[in-house]
Amino acid sequence: MPQTRRQFLIGTAALTLLPALPRLALAAPTASLTIASRQIEVLGKAATVFGITGPDRKSGLRAREGDRFTGLVDNQSGEDLILHWHGQVLARNTDDRTRPNGGVQPNASQEAYDLPLTAGTHWMHSHTLSEQQLLAAPMVTVEADAGDVPEAVIMLHDFAFRSPAEIADGLLSAQGHHMAGMDMGKMDMGGMKMSGMSMAGMTHANDVEYDAYLANDRTLADPDVITVQPGLMRLRIINGATATAFWISAGALAAQVVAVDGNKVAPIPRASIPLAQGQRLDLLVQIPPEGGAFAILAQVENALMQTGVILATSGAQIAKVSSEAATPAPFVDLTFEASLTALNPLPVKPADALLHIALGMEPGYRWTINGAAHDEAAPLQAALGSRVEMMFMNPTMMMHPMHLHGHHFQVVDLGLGRFNGPRRDVVMVPPGGTVTVAVDFDKAGEWFLHCHHLYHMASGMMTSVTVA
Repeated sequence: MPQTRRQFLIGTAALTLLPALPRLALAAPTASLTIASRQIEVLGKAATVFGITGPDRKSGLRAREGDRFTGLVDNQSGEDLILHWHGQVLARNTDDRTRPNGGVQPNASQEAYDLPLTAGTHWMHSHTLSEQQLLAAPMVTVEADAGDVPEAVIMLHDFAFRSPAEIADGLLSAQGHHMAGMDMGKMDMGGMKMSGMSMAGMTHANDVEYDAYLANDRTLADPDVITVQPGLMRLRIINGATATAFWISAGALAAQVVAVDGNKVAPIPRASIPLAQGQRLDLLVQIPPEGGAFAILAQVENALMQTGVILATSGAQIAKVSSEAATPAPFVDLTFEASLTALNPLPVKPADALLHIALGMEPGYRWTINGAAHDEAAPLQAALGSRVEMMFMNPTMMMHPMHLHGHHFQVVDLGLGRFNGPRRDVVMVPPGGTVTVAVDFDKAGEWFLHCHHLYHMASGMMTSVTVA
């Protein structure tokens, strides 16, 4: 039975997190995943969160191209669970979410899984608001041509001591998007802060005020320090935040973008890179011969707050890095997207159909697709084997990171003309923007399409595509 918006929101209230991230478990022939609660320290206070660990008790899974995920999901969280394999395009529709009709029952093992792993930087996460309590982990499959370059995983989160239900209730009752004439940039509505409001264009970001921002479970007050050696290094950065986009900077290190959302792009140097919720970024950085300590930072969109990790060679002196930048970061935009070229583009062929996807906002913190919330509308339709273009149109005041399950689409138009854009599974659609992606629907089934700002998703901005 489908849930109402409020049932979906309130029913996601519990769940928790896991150990430190950079060194992940190697997928074993009988790999299993365990979901359980754990405690971390944030700003000097204890917090109970969730974790997903592999057979070696390390966070998530790490494998090599050609490996399979074979095993059980053991839910020890005490809560119902719906777990999504984000980016695993080789998974069948029946494997897309564990227990899509109700979740893994508390303290019961999920049925066995056996699916080929998709190469690249991907992740797994709860498909309810328990992701807010860090129910997420990397799912990295090292590419066959990646070589022996040392790697580190950086997983980003926004963190609140409040429960997801408290945050959701505040958003539902705030009516903040529609209080005309009020200074939304300064309003604090039960913990909901409409920061960065531009009254001319009404563009804003960060509709949830968080207590902290984490990189590998830590703030910059006590950062994760990753020991490195001089030479080339690969950083796999995952934005696991529930409602926050970041700008990524490698600071003093020369950095080159080589992949987004697990898909290779023509290498491009970049000093500052936007990363929306659910997106991933692979950077090659060069640690200089003389060594040292180097901050890899993630600054919150249109805000001062930042988090990050420290890469340090042996014996390097590590300076304190503030949790606030000197100046606010800009709004995320499509400038970076327009500079990317796919190295694994879709085959050239005309589209068989065009779907218009209008993103909407209504009073009462109600977010819609084509005028309907997710529990009101029939699924979109696509023919099996067809090439479909989806045109996302966003007249709302916020950026929406749109995610399609089970497929990697190609960005083909940002409103500036056709181009050979990147392959992705999450694309940001800025306020007032139009973004077109092309997708080959090569697998039958029903596939979710939703905003990866999970409070927007839970408040209605989700539909599905039925492929038959």
